Amino acid sequence: MRKDYITVQGFGKSEINIQKSRFLTFVNRAESEQQAQAFIEDIKSQHKSANHNCSAYLIGEHDSIQKANDDGEPSGTAGVPILEVLKKQGLKDIVVVVTRYFGGIKLGSGGLIRAYGKSTSEGLRAAHLVERRLHYLMKVSVDYTWLGKVENEVRSNTNYPLHRIDYADAVEIFLYVPVFMEEYFIGWITELTNGKAEIHQQNQDFLEFNLQ
Repeated sequence: MRKDYITVQGFGKSEINIQKSRFLTFVNRAESEQQAQAFIEDIKSQHKSANHNCSAYLIGEHDSIQKANDDGEPSGTAGVPILEVLKKQGLKDIVVVVTRYFGGIKLGSGGLIRAYGKSTSEGLRAAHLVERRLHYLMKVSVDYTWLGKVENEVRSNTNYPLHRIDYADAVEIFLYVPVFMEEYFIGWITELTNGKAEIHQQNQDFLEFNLQ
């Protein structure tokens, strides 16, 4: 499974005006090329009257799937600048469409590159960046006599987000532990409970943390 990475929280939209042209930016998460292409086609269908619907996407742990489309703008002035902003910010699994309604004033190649780059940056702010960090879900089983102490310590330790607590024959506390901290966590719980806890590693999952 991939390591921690940065992407967008979800859908975002922004609009800027440059030399009377409207630039509408639409951003979303896409974990497959099919999702990215479907998003692009959906935006294009909503803005059929626009002069251009330029797009780019980056997908995969090593950016194995990436594409930029100028959609009629001069070659290299729209799709590539969008893509370069995504690469510069180290983003993964993301698709962007910048829709342009031409206002009658030509911007030139340099002006277009700056416009599409700026539009992309604005769209990313609207979509909110998040870091997805890989965690283990750990199960800690303790006798009820330890519940108060363990629960209090777990809830006050932001390194290990609490998932849930099940009350059975023993108390089962499920919490998330960053993949690089599992040995430290086991030592911490063992010391906290004088070795009375049973600790079991469950599945791996990503948790999201806001960057904005």
